[in-house]
Amino acid sequence: MTGNTSHGTHGSDGLRVVVLGATGNVGTSVVRALTEDPRITSLLGVARRVPGWQPDGTTWMATDVDPGGPELAPLFAGADAVVHLAWKFQPTHDPATTWRTNVLGSIRVFEAAAEAGVPALLYASSVGAYSPGPKDRRVDESWPTHGWPGAAYCREKAYLERFLDGYEQRYASMRVVRMRPGFLFKRESASQQRRIFAGRLLPAQMVRPSLVPAVPDLPGLTFQALHTNDGATAYREAVARPVRGAFNLAADPPLDAAVLARILDAHPLRVPLAPVRAALSAAWRLRLVPASPDLFDAVLRLPLLDCSRARAELDWEPQRTAVEAVQEFLDGLRARAGMDTAPLAS
Repeated sequence: MTGNTSHGTHGSDGLRVVVLGATGNVGTSVVRALTEDPRITSLLGVARRVPGWQPDGTTWMATDVDPGGPELAPLFAGADAVVHLAWKFQPTHDPATTWRTNVLGSIRVFEAAAEAGVPALLYASSVGAYSPGPKDRRVDESWPTHGWPGAAYCREKAYLERFLDGYEQRYASMRVVRMRPGFLFKRESASQQRRIFAGRLLPAQMVRPSLVPAVPDLPGLTFQALHTNDGATAYREAVARPVRGAFNLAADPPLDAAVLARILDAHPLRVPLAPVRAALSAAWRLRLVPASPDLFDAVLRLPLLDCSRARAELDWEPQRTAVEAVQEFLDGLRARAGMDTAPLAS
């Protein structure tokens, strides 16, 4: 393990927080939101590689959550909250590898937090944990979380939801918070998300108005998005407030082919699902795109989220619309935007 410390002004009565996966899309926004909050006086950011990015008041530690890695409980000693964001999206052709990090690694984090006596555990779940649901109405946090069985990402998120059900009973005195956001976008995440989901098949300079003539209007293509910084404010409030349980997070409006077409100055084009799915499947098998067709299947079945609980208990309200979040992401994609962290490198 290696450390790199930036000294800020720490008080003795504030909250001490550990953030795992602190250098990715969500992690960088959560770290920034926490360091800007006077209620938080100590923050340890944990990632596989120490970044060049150095916000005031943050101590960095390089370690790995995978089984066989260094003990995690000593990192959590004395913390008021552990925020677990670490997640591996690839390789999609090797689900055993992602299972090892995402499921077994997460369980290591959860058990270490309990061993260290941490009062609060915040975990980054996802809309992807939900079972297929409606597109014509919104569901609250009581909707079943069995995921879409074909997609490794959804299976992993759903499995951890089941694990946490039992974990909460074993450690009833701990506050366990599960954040279930829609798709999270910001300008600085564009390069990372292109690598994760589209690969080299998507030239960044092509994603601009006037160059995309049509957006496929597919059955079920309606989903929700959120600016990552707005998601981070929900994490910040959940760290500082005595809340527990699950919170849906999404911004309006829901995104469909018509909305996406307006963003890209294109036209929605109704096309049959089967050939689109077949083309994506072929591209994935040929390793032209990293996103699996099973994840595409899951997206078409995701429910729309009711975020009333976050608004009521966290006093949370997105400051940007879903359209603004996507527009900022597309701008970052064309500019090859990023940050000085390994996951977000341009």
